[in-house]
Amino acid sequence: MSDSTRTAAANANANANAAAAPAADTTKTISTLGKGRTGAARILLGRDAIMIYAVVVFVLYACIAIPRFASPVTVGFLLLDVIPVLLIALPMTLVIITGEIDLSVASIAGLTSALMGVLWEAGLDIGTVLVLSLVAGVLAGAFNGFLIAVVGLPSLAVTIGTLALFRGLALVVIGDNAVANFPPELTGLFTSKLGATGIPTVMIGVVVVALFFGVLLHMTPFGRGLYALGFSKEAATFVGIKVNRAKFWLFVGTGSVSALAGIYWTLRYSSARSDNASGLELTVIAAVLLGGVSIFGGKGSIPGVIAGVLLIGTINYALRLGRISDVVLIIVTGTLLIASVVAPSIFAAFTRWQHDRRVRRSLPQAAPRE
Repeated sequence: MSDSTRTAAANANANANAAAAPAADTTKTISTLGKGRTGAARILLGRDAIMIYAVVVFVLYACIAIPRFASPVTVGFLLLDVIPVLLIALPMTLVIITGEIDLSVASIAGLTSALMGVLWEAGLDIGTVLVLSLVAGVLAGAFNGFLIAVVGLPSLAVTIGTLALFRGLALVVIGDNAVANFPPELTGLFTSKLGATGIPTVMIGVVVVALFFGVLLHMTPFGRGLYALGFSKEAATFVGIKVNRAKFWLFVGTGSVSALAGIYWTLRYSSARSDNASGLELTVIAAVLLGGVSIFGGKGSIPGVIAGVLLIGTINYALRLGRISDVVLIIVTGTLLIASVVAPSIFAAFTRWQHDRRVRRSLPQAAPRE
């Protein structure tokens, strides 16, 4: 057989094998792959829902396993404990969604408390004292906002500095003294309950504040623009968001609500001191991140943060009922803070790996060569 004959026969066999081999399936495209949960599944299995389930499960466990937990008294003291954290966590959610952070919130609350004590001791009317204390919080937040939004300094560095500055000012204002002779009817209001439910009366005001920030974040163009700002400052500017103005008012908001928390703290305990609310910023940030807000910005919601605050508050209160020391409570809060940062990153990496694997399996496969 000649070489030309052999070549022709080999080509004929190759063509026959190619015809007999199944053709690669090119009908599958990237657009036909799964796009994740939608509709009801996204709501019922989302981060917010998971946090709510966690709160419910832990409360049920505590009611069964911890003596005296399932009672109206527990409800009252638990909510009284979480109110300052919940108040500050609401504007902090908006700040962190933009990729910024405010570490001075507890110091603003302490400064407000110290100022309240000094003004009240000086003989001013309690209404005037409350207004001036709130104005002090607004000015403190505006100072942070000016340095960050106008001067352009990083929020982490600025608020670490003002954390020490405002706490130092509180010490200068009131010193080591404590003022405790506030009007009994006012302090009684801040510890009173709604009937036999155990729910504090001041929760009505807290719910109003929560609704305000929930509507602002989720139902207004300003709130939706914060998510864009968290993803990319340049893109947010391109679509018409006034970035510096938004950041300025967010820090004014954290200062104002921190002042409210300082007023609440002072009247609940009937004590104005320079060290009131010390360390509260750690619990606030832990609750916000645990509630699903990304530390990198661009992601988060008010319902998830509320659930995060309630979960941390419930865990801490249950540990106190078990006579666990405050050192352990700090360790638990720090652990939850680390977990709330690390766990989403691990989950996101696992999700990307699953997606890439599914894409590789669904792409057309070349037919094997004989």
